[in-house]
This record gives sequence, C-alpha cells and structure tokens, in this order.
Amino acid sequence: MKIGLLALSGIRAHDPELLRRGLTLPGFVERSKQVAMLPSLGLLQLAAATPSGHELAYYEASEDRAEPEALYDCDLVAISTFSAQIFEAYSIADRLRAAGVKVALGGLHVSALPDEAAAHADYVAVGEGEHVWPQIVEAAERNATPRTFASRDTAPVDVSRLPIPRYDLLHDRPYNRFTVQTSRGCPWRCDFCASTVMLSERYRKRPVEDVVRDILAIRRLRPNAFIEFADDNTFVDKAWGKELCRALAPLGVKWFTETDLSVADDEELLELIAASGCRQLLIGLESPDASALDGLELRTNFKARRAGQAAEAVERIQAAGVTVNGCFILGLDRHDRGVFERVREFAERTRLFEVQITYLTAFPGTPLYERLASEGRLLQPRRWDLCTLFDVNFQPTLMTPEELRAGFYALTEQLYSREALERRRAPFFSRAVRRARRSGESDRVTV
Repeated sequence: MKIGLLALSGIRAHDPELLRRGLTLPGFVERSKQVAMLPSLGLLQLAAATPSGHELAYYEASEDRAEPEALYDCDLVAISTFSAQIFEAYSIADRLRAAGVKVALGGLHVSALPDEAAAHADYVAVGEGEHVWPQIVEAAERNATPRTFASRDTAPVDVSRLPIPRYDLLHDRPYNRFTVQTSRGCPWRCDFCASTVMLSERYRKRPVEDVVRDILAIRRLRPNAFIEFADDNTFVDKAWGKELCRALAPLGVKWFTETDLSVADDEELLELIAASGCRQLLIGLESPDASALDGLELRTNFKARRAGQAAEAVERIQAAGVTVNGCFILGLDRHDRGVFERVREFAERTRLFEVQITYLTAFPGTPLYERLASEGRLLQPRRWDLCTLFDVNFQPTLMTPEELRAGFYALTEQLYSREALERRRAPFFSRAVRRARRSGESDRVTV
C-alpha cells in the first residue's frame, strides 16, 4: 500500500486582538513559531513501526490548512493532531474517505474521545501507537471493517527497543529543528496536563545510547540541526540525566528540553547540562503565587511545595549558562486581577530570559476538564478549536473572562516588547561574555 502521514502544524488562536498584538511583539510568537516548524515525531515513529513492503510519504497541511493533493493517491492516510486542530483533521479525513482513501486518526484528542473520532475515520488509535499501528496497517491492507485499536490491549511499549524514527522521510524539507525523545511521561500529575491522557504507563527513560543514535541519524540529514527533546520532564532522574549530558557533550549539538524546578538542586547536573550544549530549559512555573498552585499537581502537590524556591532556581540555572523559559498559566482559580502585575514583577526580578504566558485551558480527558464541566464553568463546551492556550473558554473564579483577556493583553505588551526582552536578557549575555573571556572563547557566545 501507499501510506501517507499527514502533519497539521501552525499557530492556532482565534482571539483577533491577541493575534494583532502578536504581529508586533517579537517574543510573543517566537516560541510558537519554533514549535510549528518541528516535524511530527509521532508520525515518524509510526513510520518506523510500519511493516515492510509499504510505500511511505510524509506530508504537511499547507499554510491555508488544506491537505496536499498527493494524499488522494494513497491507500491509507494517518493523521495525528491536537484538540485545537481536530475539526480541521475531521474535515480532511471526511474528504479523503469520500474519495475512497482509508483514514486512521490518533493522538491526544483522539485518545480522549475515540467515539467522536470514529465518526470520521476508518481506524482509531487510542494511546501509544507503536504496537497498534502495525495492526491498523494490516487491517487496512485486508480492507477490514472500521474499528478502534487501543494500546491498553497490547503489551506496554518498551522504550528501550524503539527503532530510529524515519527522519529520512524529511530529506527534501527545510527543517532545521528536529525532535528526539529521551523519556516518556512525568511522575507528576497536574490537573491541566493533556499528556496523561495518552501516556498511561509509568515514567520511562530511553537508553542514552539510543538517544545518541537518533541524534546522529538526524545529523546525517542535517549536520547543524537544533535538537528539541520531546519530553514532558527530562531530568526527573538526576543520575540518568548526568549520563545523558556526558554522552551529548562530545557531539557538539545545541538542544532544548522541558523539565521541572528540581533540576536546580544539583549543581553538577547544571554544569553538565550547560557543557553538553543545552541552550534553554522550559519550566512550568505556572504562577508566582504559591496559594494558586496548591492542589494543581494531584499526587504530591509538587508545584506548591516548590513555589518558594522558584526565583532562586531560575537564578541558579541561568547563572550556569542555560536560559530559562518560564511558563505561566493565567486564570487559575486563585488568580485575581493582580496576578498580571505579579507575573511581570517576577519576570523582571528574576531576569527570565523567556516568558511564556497562556490561559488555563481545559483539554478533554483531563481532570481539569471534568472539574470545570461539572461546575458548569465551560463557556462553550466541545469547542475543541478553542483549546489553543490563547483563547478563553471558561469562567474564572476571581475575575470575568473579559478581565482575564484585558489583563493578558496588557501583560503581553509589558513582557514581549523589544525593550523588555533586552532588559531581561542583558544580564545573561553579560555573564556569558565574562565566562567566555575566562575560557578564551569570547567570540563564541551564542544562545
């Protein structure tokens, strides 16, 4: 069979005022554009798990979000998508199926709402795809009736036995950032996090040698590629993290990942992270207020317990030579109208190199969604296209939706202006120059 793998990318947001402001604020869309430029690791992993004897091709929806015509020459098309894109995915799937092309749908949203997805697909994948995908390919090959395939009905995916993703399918595409997975899952269970919808297994780490193997495969394709680790929390296991960094250092790669505040507890780990080429750590700070974080993480209340150490942790990480992208969620239940100023003040005081602000967003399948739905606080239930992180679709407790938007707009102006970015970043660059001078590498200061 000819199998097409369709990625939907691009920034999703509906709020016209926020989009207008984003066009003139360089920091606001910077990270979103980087994410949009990444190829779909999930689809490339499925390609690697495809039984032999089939022709594979990787496609992307165009900027106007239309599907490539070449998909209509395929026998089977796999689409992996998020909630914000799901209506687009359903429309594309309906058109393909009307033309006689079989469609398989999977991903976070589909795993949360498989019955909804089944109305638009021949085959639905629930959960991790490596074991169910070969079953879907086999079903399509013999023209089997539509059905849902769930990873819970197969053996757990052994991440120590994953093949190299099919990066070679991207050979003619102008990517310069590529994703590699070092671990799956997270030991924490934040009520808003959609990853737990699909990753029901325990936190798992891949063998370090396999991570290096995947990076080398990318570098054969793009020698100077920037690497993003597609992890929820890379450095949960500090000893394993040190092993990873020691293996990365000789490669000379530049990389980015997500982790939590505890990474700042280990000075040796921070030194190894910096020496191995890490350019930035994305850390979910969520709120400058400890009270707002209470109960947000459902297992050990990790977020609230560490809130008082956030500023010191940011200082330690950036002093080690690695920038921090501090992420804040606005609209938490204990956020009042003063939270916007408190976020701004925290960012200025700690000189956060990057700041990411989003609205509290109730993704289907999460504890947050169930809670807000039961409380009648979802403004437009099942408007999955509003699950963008940049659109308000719930009733906050201590302000109106309009006040939340107004505060968000003002905060974007304060955080993402050219002057604010330069002011926050200047201390990091100054320290970087001093470190470089001490080591005799002043001409190589980069971020």
